[in-house]
Amino acid sequence: MTITFQSLGISDSRCEQLEKLGFQSPTTIQAQAIPELLKGRDVVGQSQTGTGKTAAFSLPILERIDIKNKAVQALILTPTRELAQQVAAAIKEFSWERRLYVLTVCGGQSIDRQIRSLDKGVQIVVGTPGRVLDLLDRKKLDLSQVEWAVLDESDEMLSMGFIDDVKKILSQAPTQRQTACFSATMPREIRDLVKQFLDNPVTVTVDQPQAAPAKIEQKVYMVPRGWTKMKALQPILTIEDPEAALIFVRTRRSASEITSRLQAAGHSVDEYHGDLSQNQRERLVQRFRDGQVRWVVATDIAARGLDVEHLSHVINFDLPDNSETYIHRIGRTGRAGKTGTAISLIQPVDRRMLRQIERRVRQSLVVRKIPTRAEVEAQRIDKLQAQVKEVLMGERMASFLPIVRQLSDEYDPHAIAAAALQMVYDSSCPDWMNGDWEVPKVERPKIRKRKSNSRSEKSVTANRSR
Repeated sequence: MTITFQSLGISDSRCEQLEKLGFQSPTTIQAQAIPELLKGRDVVGQSQTGTGKTAAFSLPILERIDIKNKAVQALILTPTRELAQQVAAAIKEFSWERRLYVLTVCGGQSIDRQIRSLDKGVQIVVGTPGRVLDLLDRKKLDLSQVEWAVLDESDEMLSMGFIDDVKKILSQAPTQRQTACFSATMPREIRDLVKQFLDNPVTVTVDQPQAAPAKIEQKVYMVPRGWTKMKALQPILTIEDPEAALIFVRTRRSASEITSRLQAAGHSVDEYHGDLSQNQRERLVQRFRDGQVRWVVATDIAARGLDVEHLSHVINFDLPDNSETYIHRIGRTGRAGKTGTAISLIQPVDRRMLRQIERRVRQSLVVRKIPTRAEVEAQRIDKLQAQVKEVLMGERMASFLPIVRQLSDEYDPHAIAAAALQMVYDSSCPDWMNGDWEVPKVERPKIRKRKSNSRSEKSVTANRSR
């Protein structure tokens, strides 16, 4: 019997929404956790990032949330603001109800704005422990009607020194609630927390999936401080010169902006996202397969239906929300016995996700420097030389020989050829190469673990998250 979201107890209308998003069948943890959560059971899930646990806890909550009640009914705690934002975005995608309000509470945003949103009413709060505790201390976050509490990546919260904050928060939530705890590992402190705050939980364990395909070369480039990702992408594309590439971005707006910039630079590129009609998508896929379009800038959800065998490159302009999506993305290249290249642009804020990806692919990924001007120009000259050789083998060249003979009376033939090449080189120079630019020295971001037994360090960590 085939397991579907519908057979797990998810409503028909939500299954239709999931189908629109490209979700075809439940992952292992979704198949095991969703029925238990829908029954009202507490759940402990041991699984790596990228196994689909966001949907595993979000879908049951959305099935039972009361959208007529604007009180906070679900609280989801995450170790970082990035993960909080990702979880909140996913929940909004899973739901179509306009009266459902999801609020992210973490650093990087005005706490006054978050307080105003709470005053207006929200049903789901996703946040970091430090900011959530701050709002509780200010009496601005009311947990009295919370029916669901979720601890996402609990071991990460432990390693960052948040475990005491988590306990304080759970202590202020109603005891008659449903709680889910997800963690890649189960250290003693997490087991103690589960014993203290969960009621006879069901344990769900998902085995570590296989590593990334071996025929894919994975490259990581750190975007220099002060640079935009677009500025970093241009020299990489010049050096790599992908025959056919998928460029993944997080939002439809980014897809449109990047496509416009690359088209303006003379590249064969188009965009692929949820705003396109089915007819537009099908036409673009066919053009891509036929080689009429070399590069496609796409969002994850749209790209689920974009499958091209001859793909030479996958470029993560934005890193995905989880390591499993990363595997799915890069797995689109290196097929049918061919080799492929996966390129990721990262910023310092992405260092945690990079670490998760490395654990998932079971290898250390070297962080490279953005190609320098000298390297880019050398690449362009090599390409120009190849083009000249191709022209020398053609017939149209003969029509230009009279000009060369005429100029030879006054100039050396070598100088004439060099001048012609300079004209071609200068005329094809992209706008982004104009002006001075230097690539700063880039070092691999260092991961510093915080000790959970130091009160001062925990306090500093919590304040930073706020």
